[in-house]
Amino acid sequence: MTTTITANPDRRFFMTMALVIAAIVFGGFAPTYYLRALYHTEPLPSVFRIHGFVFTAWVLLLVVQTSLVSARRTDIHRRLGLAGGALALLMLVMGYLVAIAAARRGFTAPGLPPALVFLAVPLFDLVAFSGLVGAGFYLRRSPAAHKRLMLLATIAVLTAAIARLPYVLPLGPLVFFGLTDLLVVVAMVYDRITRGRVHPALVWGGLFLVVSQGVRLAVSGTAWWLALATWLTR
Repeated sequence: MTTTITANPDRRFFMTMALVIAAIVFGGFAPTYYLRALYHTEPLPSVFRIHGFVFTAWVLLLVVQTSLVSARRTDIHRRLGLAGGALALLMLVMGYLVAIAAARRGFTAPGLPPALVFLAVPLFDLVAFSGLVGAGFYLRRSPAAHKRLMLLATIAVLTAAIARLPYVLPLGPLVFFGLTDLLVVVAMVYDRITRGRVHPALVWGGLFLVVSQGVRLAVSGTAWWLALATWLTR
């Protein structure tokens, strides 16, 4: 039975990627969220707690959904997909609220730009996430495209967790994005080895993600962005 379940390499690969993402999220946010009581005495503001819960739910849903496909329970997978759509919308709302709240608090760290400049990073994360999730739901009847786009959507909002891994935060956004994009490269290498070519959804979705990273770095220090960020956080 085990041989039957894992015969398709896609099932094993996407489930493994989901577990790797879950491990990165836990490792990045353990000191400030999951194991906060061991590192901090002050309570976490409600908006950050709710955001952490919603983000965790999304990652766990990815693990569950890839596990269901691996176990050939696509019937349950499709039903949970409806809940995933609602959760994606909630991710956008909470992601925006947390990004604005962090900017208002002047969040920054060694190696990071000022808070209003850095605000471009999480807000464009949401743009990339919404675009990739939207494409994933639109192409849900094409399993190969759908699962690659949903993986990319989750990678798009993984940068914050990667940045919080030990020794990474002071290295700055270019390193955050580079490490994030390594996961996209892994998926592309997998496709090239198993399919002989990279799936178009991964090519175009990955390109969209990388371009969004470049755009936010290009605009974040401009006068018009600082004016917009000031208006959003007033």
